[in-house]
This record gives sequence, C-alpha cells and structure tokens, in this order.
Amino acid sequence: MDAMNEWLDQVRWDRDGLVPAIAQEAATGDVLMVAWMNREALARTLALKQAVYFSRSRQKLWHKGEESGHFQQVHEIRVDCDQDVVLLKVTQLGHEPGIACHTGRHSCFYLRLDDGGQWTAADPVLKAPDTIYR
Repeated sequence: MDAMNEWLDQVRWDRDGLVPAIAQEAATGDVLMVAWMNREALARTLALKQAVYFSRSRQKLWHKGEESGHFQQVHEIRVDCDQDVVLLKVTQLGHEPGIACHTGRHSCFYLRLDDGGQWTAADPVLKAPDTIYR
C-alpha cells in the first residue's frame, strides 16, 4: 500500500468506486451542492485545493468551474463517521454572491416544498445560465 494514498483507502467507496460529496460554503454554512467523487477526483481536490468531482452522466472527471468559471476553493475536507460521505468546506468563486448551481443560483437546493405540496423556487437566479456556460 502506498503510504501517500493510505487516506484514500480509508474512504468507504460504493460498488462503483464512488462516494457522495457535499459542498458547503465555509463562510455561511450553506449547503451548495451534492456530487460524486472517485479516488482520482478526491486526490486531485486535495492537490489542487479546488473541487474536482466525477460526473456519472459523462463518466469522467469534472473540475467544478471548468466551463462556468465558478470554481470552488477547498479549505477543508472531512469525512463522516461511517467514512462514506465527503464534506468539502469551500468558497464559491467566480461571481459575487457565489453561484454553485447550473441554474445560475447560489445553491442547488433552491426548491422548497410549500404547504400545498408544491415545489417552488425559494432563491433567485443570480445569473442566466446561458451567459455562464461556454
């Protein structure tokens, strides 16, 4: 076992070699998004100090911000007590306030269930998605 990567062996990867990763804004505690990581994504995140995820739909690494310019500076990496969920404490870069969601919102968790049982947008679009992505 490579001692430099022993920490990666302590993560409880699922059968596809993935682990869910939560991006939390360091300054506010806001949960920005949830994505997936494989070993390479987590190792690159540590090396770059920027979030790198694994896109299940594209089956490749996804450096957050590579298309939008909305990078996530990683301040801290944690794992939960079961070692099967990663928490990244980040600063969302590229727009003020930070945009983490592909819809142009601060957080991917912008839909709220109202008393009538309907999901409604609780947070505004900060920047139109068609002006964000190349």
